[in-house]
Amino acid sequence: MRILDSKPALRWLAPLAVVLVVGTSGLVAATATADNKLPDRSAEQLLVDLQQAKVEGLSGTVVQQANLGIPAIPGAGGGDSTDPTSMLSGTHTMRVWYSGPDKARVALMGTYGETDLITNGTDVWTWSSKDQAATHRTLNSGEKAGDQKPAGEAPSGADVPKTPEEAAKWAIKALGPSTDISTASDVTVARQDAYELVLRPKDDRSLISEVRVAIDGATKLPLRVQAFGAGDTLVFEVAYTRVSFTKPGDDQFAFNPPAGTKVTEKATPERKAPTQAERDEAKQAHEQAANDTKTYGTGWTKVVVAKIPADSKQGDQLKAFVNQLTPVSGGWGSGRLLAGTAFSAVLTDDGRIAVGAVEPELLYEALAK
Repeated sequence: MRILDSKPALRWLAPLAVVLVVGTSGLVAATATADNKLPDRSAEQLLVDLQQAKVEGLSGTVVQQANLGIPAIPGAGGGDSTDPTSMLSGTHTMRVWYSGPDKARVALMGTYGETDLITNGTDVWTWSSKDQAATHRTLNSGEKAGDQKPAGEAPSGADVPKTPEEAAKWAIKALGPSTDISTASDVTVARQDAYELVLRPKDDRSLISEVRVAIDGATKLPLRVQAFGAGDTLVFEVAYTRVSFTKPGDDQFAFNPPAGTKVTEKATPERKAPTQAERDEAKQAHEQAANDTKTYGTGWTKVVVAKIPADSKQGDQLKAFVNQLTPVSGGWGSGRLLAGTAFSAVLTDDGRIAVGAVEPELLYEALAK
């Protein structure tokens, strides 16, 4: 299969790579020569390689490290927790298996257990060994796992990239005239010879100094993604420490709840064409969300300012988290500041949120407009 077929946002990589290198001044198109372990590939060729990467199956171990400067989330586990929200900080280990778009498994490992997400045909299982609990639901025809995420649901630890491929998708979104693209010396990741693609913002006001993507020399699959902040500090990394491109056996995806597991069967929503009233309501909601969201700047220094829905309810855990943040104020109003290593965010007292991979001053400027 094409590893990025299910990622529509990446389908423009091939033509965009040509536009960037040919039509945009300032982009570096160096070639990775290093010690000649791999044939020479230019930056633009590697971008096309990412789009055309093919793999029939794989299994391996992935380690993710996050140093985003986010305060502790009340109720979330620590570094060895199997709660997905804990992935916003610390170091976490996952085991992954892939045997096609309808056979995949990710296991988040902890000291005392694991949490698994398993897709096997139309069966989708989540399982927590710590809680001795599992949920199961059956996909509708043509539906993919994850299609039913509620609209407007806030990002969570589960949205943190769990594999280098997911992280590469995020990194590539930064491509544009604001990015210098180059290659570095060949590297070795999970015992695989790999190229290294380097993305650097031209605007030094970004909190991200560079992103490095290690690309397997044989399969062109991303093996590691690293993001660096000020002073070349590593703020995020997700990488394979072990990988095999042999297709896993079907037994890896056949889940049978262990004895004593509480199983919850989730109802499968009936798929039917929306009524005209539902289409009108969805259109109105989309237009309202667009009106409530403003963007300032472009590329790596883009700032997004959005209204927090008036009917959103802050639970005790969220309130406790917000109360940890630093009080700030200015001509734009007042609120709380999250000053992370890779991004900044301001939650205002008048119900807005501003976020960007920039210093807080750029957020204040956007809020004042």
